[in-house]
Amino acid sequence: MPTPSRARATGLMLLATVVSASGCFSLGRNAPPQRHYVLGSEIGPQGASAPVQPVADPGTRVIGLRLPSLADYLDSPFIVVRRGMHQVEFSEYHRWAESLRPAINRTVAGLLAERTPGDRVVTAPWPGGTHPDLLIQLHLLRFEGSAPEDPEATAGSVMVLATWEVLRGVDGSLLARGGTEYRADDWRVGDFDGLVGLLDAGLRRVAQDLARDLALSR
Repeated sequence: MPTPSRARATGLMLLATVVSASGCFSLGRNAPPQRHYVLGSEIGPQGASAPVQPVADPGTRVIGLRLPSLADYLDSPFIVVRRGMHQVEFSEYHRWAESLRPAINRTVAGLLAERTPGDRVVTAPWPGGTHPDLLIQLHLLRFEGSAPEDPEATAGSVMVLATWEVLRGVDGSLLARGGTEYRADDWRVGDFDGLVGLLDAGLRRVAQDLARDLALSR
């Protein structure tokens, strides 16, 4: 039979557990709702369908987009905002609705298809029996909002920094290197829908510069 002191200690532990659980439940109940976002608003109807179009002409050039690499801090379900020079904030209540790497790949493929109508653009993993003539390896180094250190300030910006290699499909030899640095200075800090729209605009610039390099690779 437990002693009075042991029973009292057990009761206190149970009370602490109940209070802790109650506090957690209360915080969860009062937390703002999670919001989820997708890329691709910049893709028109033609660009959205072009990557999965069958090859009509045997001479059509096939361009394959490998999954992009991301800076480690970007490989997260949370939308990233850089605060000041060095601080990075992960937006717990504003998240990507899908994994960012395939989302970027699909978006760039659709945008690129709009600018290279004579080519067929496919994304990894390739459709069965597809052998790309050119491969694109994209690297995203910055893909985020940027906010001042002052938490009361609302004038922010958006940065997309990307590099890439264009490779020969048959042997992987390097044909071209390029990059895009896109900055928009009209983002209002806290407007995540606007942030995603500006990130889409940055990917449009990436596709535009990629199309230029692909034209030079013919």
